[in-house]
Formats: sequence, C-alpha cells, structure tokens
Amino acid sequence: MSMTHALGLLAHPTREWHTIREESCTEQPSILNFILTYLLFITAIPAVCGYLGTTLTGWQLPGSPETVYLTHTSAAIIAVLSYFATLAAILATSGFVHWMARTFDVSPSFAQCLTFTAYTATPLLVGGLAALSPSLWLAMIVGIIMIGWSAYLLYTGIPVFMNIPFERGVIFASSVLCVALVVLVATMAISVTLWNLGAGPIYL
Repeated sequence: MSMTHALGLLAHPTREWHTIREESCTEQPSILNFILTYLLFITAIPAVCGYLGTTLTGWQLPGSPETVYLTHTSAAIIAVLSYFATLAAILATSGFVHWMARTFDVSPSFAQCLTFTAYTATPLLVGGLAALSPSLWLAMIVGIIMIGWSAYLLYTGIPVFMNIPFERGVIFASSVLCVALVVLVATMAISVTLWNLGAGPIYL
C-alpha cells in the first residue's frame, strides 16, 4: 500500500492523509517493514538518477560546448553517500517529529512519525528523476515545485495525521520545517567535509 499512498498524496493529499492515519491507528506500522518495502526504494531515486545522469548523460558548463561527465567510480561513491545521507536525514527528522509531538499533546509512535516524514518527503525524492538530465535550470524548476508540494503535504498533513486543530498543526508543521532545514544544513556540512577527504567529484 505504500506506493499507492504515495500516488494518492500527489493526486488528493487531504483524503489520502485521512486514509494513512486510519491505517496507522488500526494496524501499527512496522518500522522494519516500512523501511524495506518503501523507504529504501524511494530514497534510491535521487541517488540512482544522479549516478546515471552524471556518467551517461553529462552536462554542459556555461559558455562551453563540451559535455562534462563524472568517472563511474566517483559518481558511484557520491551516489552511495547521498543515498545514506538521505536515509539518515529522514530518520533524524522522524526522531525530532516524535520528540516534538509531546509538546502538542499527541503521542504517535516512532513508526508513525517515520511514515509521516517519508510520505511528506516523497515529492522531493521523486523530483530526483530530474537528475537523469543534469541541468541547473531543470533542477531549479523541479526543485521549487517539489519543495512547494512537500511543504503543502506537511502543512495539510500534520493536523490530519496527528489529529490536532489546524492552528496548532500550523505551528507544529513550522517547527518540523525548521528542523528539516537544520538537518539539511548539517547534511551539506558533512558532505563538504567528505568531499575534502577525497569523496568529491572526479571529472572525465
């Protein structure tokens, strides 16, 4: 049902959030099952597409007619690191959602928070398909659209999924958004450190 929910959130998010909440309340989701059947696959989209795009499609630098590629080894290392970084970011954000929920007098399980966080991030992860054709403008356009959609899912989903009033849901969602931004900055800082340690891109 995970992929069905993902499609539902893209087509009719509010109704799908109600369905996801009912399922999570009646059948407590298994963390391991959710990770194995959904999270591991959906987070692989940006990494795999990035690898294929940088090694097979390539891109052109401004003012240069030549197409630039990464070596397969370099692209593979970056793809693997980005894959695990994405997983870690989602798990970390889920932990913060679980911790902050008590402030709003709700007590979801960590599995429910992981489910919510992963589904909210789904548009961003699906947007990774744009990496098949590396382009600054394409990345910006797709990124803006998918960030907006994930933010919409966050603000509409929190009140429904946590079963709290909309006004409190907006505050909760804003707190989650701030945490997600902190996690993003931390991930970028770690990425720069790893690049300096030799995991950076190597061009053909």
